[in-house]
Amino acid sequence: MSLDTLNVTSTYHRDTYPAISPTNPSLSQAGRAILITGGGGGIGFEIARSFAKAAASKIIIVGRRSAVLEAAAVKLREEFKDSTTEFIAHQGDIGDDASISSLWDFLNSRNIFVRVLVLNAAHFTPWGPDTLKMDKRELMEGFDINVGGNFLMTVKFVNQPLRPAGQQLNLINVSTASIQMIPAPNQTPYSTTKSAFTALIGRIADEHPVEDIQIISYHPGALYSEGAAKHVDKNLLKWDEMALPADYAVWAASPEASWLHGRFVWAHWDVDELKADKGFLKRLQEEKGFLRVAVQGLKELSLEAFLNK
Repeated sequence: MSLDTLNVTSTYHRDTYPAISPTNPSLSQAGRAILITGGGGGIGFEIARSFAKAAASKIIIVGRRSAVLEAAAVKLREEFKDSTTEFIAHQGDIGDDASISSLWDFLNSRNIFVRVLVLNAAHFTPWGPDTLKMDKRELMEGFDINVGGNFLMTVKFVNQPLRPAGQQLNLINVSTASIQMIPAPNQTPYSTTKSAFTALIGRIADEHPVEDIQIISYHPGALYSEGAAKHVDKNLLKWDEMALPADYAVWAASPEASWLHGRFVWAHWDVDELKADKGFLKRLQEEKGFLRVAVQGLKELSLEAFLNK
């Protein structure tokens, strides 16, 4: 399988480009507080940088390792010392319900209303070529974090006490669920849990109009992060630049991406080409299951098909 077969635009980006640049006035995040899980390193840290470039008022980075978070916050404050963006590091574990509740209680006590939530943190284990040899507890930990933890984060986000009536929210789900399309048996449990949450967040998007909460899920690409370096040789893949998915997150949190509400896309796809593709737009309008997690080979089936009428 070549990358061409995975692309829906003629242009396949591996690095950022002008249309998604966070310095574009149309993508400004001024006045917004942004919360990024897994924000201490890798793509999470780069997403924080991109939102800072877009002039976000506050950026809260969350992760389990307090020392890593504090170091990241110091770097961000130094890089953006001439800006008005405030950086807040908060230790938290999305796999722990009490930790999630504590996080949102902290934000409420500080009078911080989060406008944009970036769900980036993920549980990557267990690994192994034989699923039946995996430990059930390890397998369920992946579901507890990648599905349950992200779900509770979403619930707390939507139901913030400080949320003004009628205020739209933006939720960005950074998801490599599409990795299951590539033969990689060692990643099967991880991709299964990520796919499950991407399907769940798609259902939430069906229930909540874009005016209430704009939801975009996207595949960030192949990134040589700290986690990847522990398991994969750098020369094995053609890695993408971190700036591509980082800047894409800012674009996805803007009104320019509202027409992709509830869909799962790739950061590599050129956004201008997508908007100009009449066939693509027609499928978005007519096919509810287009760019959704679903069973391959089956068309969308509605409840009406089973009704006795």
